[in-house]
Amino acid sequence: MSADVIVVGVGADGWSGLAAAAQAELSRARIVYGSTRQLRLLPGEVRADRVVWRSPMSAHLAELADGIAAHSIDPNSNNPNSNNPNSNNPNSNSPDSNSPDSTAAAAPIHVLASGDPMFHGVGASLVRAFGAERVRVIPHPSSASLAAARLGWDLARTRVVSLVTAPVETLLGHLTGGARTLVLSRDAATPADVADLLTAAGFGASSMTVLSDLGARTERVDSGHAATWTGTPSPLNIVAVDCVGPAHSRAPGLDDDEFTNDGQLTKRPIRALTVSALRPADGQTFWDIGAGAGSICIEWLRLAQTGRAVAFEADPARTSHIVENARRHGVADRLELRGAAPDALTDAPRPDTVFVGGGLSADLLERAWAALPTGGRIVANAVTLQTERLISDAADRWGGDLMRVSVERAAPLGRSTAWRPALPIVQWTAVRTDDEGMR
Repeated sequence: MSADVIVVGVGADGWSGLAAAAQAELSRARIVYGSTRQLRLLPGEVRADRVVWRSPMSAHLAELADGIAAHSIDPNSNNPNSNNPNSNNPNSNSPDSNSPDSTAAAAPIHVLASGDPMFHGVGASLVRAFGAERVRVIPHPSSASLAAARLGWDLARTRVVSLVTAPVETLLGHLTGGARTLVLSRDAATPADVADLLTAAGFGASSMTVLSDLGARTERVDSGHAATWTGTPSPLNIVAVDCVGPAHSRAPGLDDDEFTNDGQLTKRPIRALTVSALRPADGQTFWDIGAGAGSICIEWLRLAQTGRAVAFEADPARTSHIVENARRHGVADRLELRGAAPDALTDAPRPDTVFVGGGLSADLLERAWAALPTGGRIVANAVTLQTERLISDAADRWGGDLMRVSVERAAPLGRSTAWRPALPIVQWTAVRTDDEGMR
């Protein structure tokens, strides 16, 4: 199989741990991209120019993709267009070589990745940048596979959470008593950050095992508990957490006091009903228009764990509440914040599902409906007579279901107890079944 980009997974054991096919690929390489640490794992007999990824890596990848798209690929090329100071020396193996990406256009280029490139690795980014048909991947066992083998854990029943680029609060969305979680660390400080977060969240009794330099001669295992953690791992580590603490359900309808708010909050019974109507699904994009405290989009993200959400909110104070609440529930890395709708809808990532909870107007509903693809879903809640009329008109025009919901709570009345009704809501739910929503 020919390819423009060949990705080779490598472990901490370096060259000696590679299969023959991986060694052969790297031995014939002319240009190898990787981190400084990865490039230093290559022996001297690999005669390729070595290029260290620049930061941010995403921008460097984009330049590389543009360079390959602009040049024909000729494996036998002598690369006459290269401005690389090492291009006249094909035997250069300096890990500090930082050749322009026009050099890469004389590919195939080779890329080093840690472990399995398609498991929380650079392989997935390269496929997005170049297309699967132009990328060939030679995997190596991932750090998660190696850790599960050392610990005797069933990897199929173990959660894996990457904190390589995500904030440590992301772990909060995965904690529940009895769960086993492998945490991919950013650096040597990550285990201590994880221990502090576990302790603050009521999981201080959880056992922690930190496995450093898996597969290398310097491999080390440190064990302890979150509340008393004092380990000093290497920068290349993975954290195994055996959770001891409260059970956390993913069912919609978190208690109201789990969200910082100024009163602009969809209350628990209506929120559970609304999230259920939205039918969260992995891989989808969700719009929460008039997000308030962000409770709807946060609960949606807790259920759609590979989904992404965009929250539209005009009030800066409420926007800060959304940020705080998203961090508290471990979904901040998948939530984008925008200003007031409908203006902020322009150029937003196209939604699969839309919820309108605030700022209802005929123009807003029109634009939200137009943004949906065929099969897209919209849910809108109305409290006032004016907004009820708006969604009733929308139902007449586009179809769907209308439902009126009233909730009563028992509350003190003098020395007795009586039912206290909340304001009823009218909910409209519709699915687009024609092609008018396709752009």
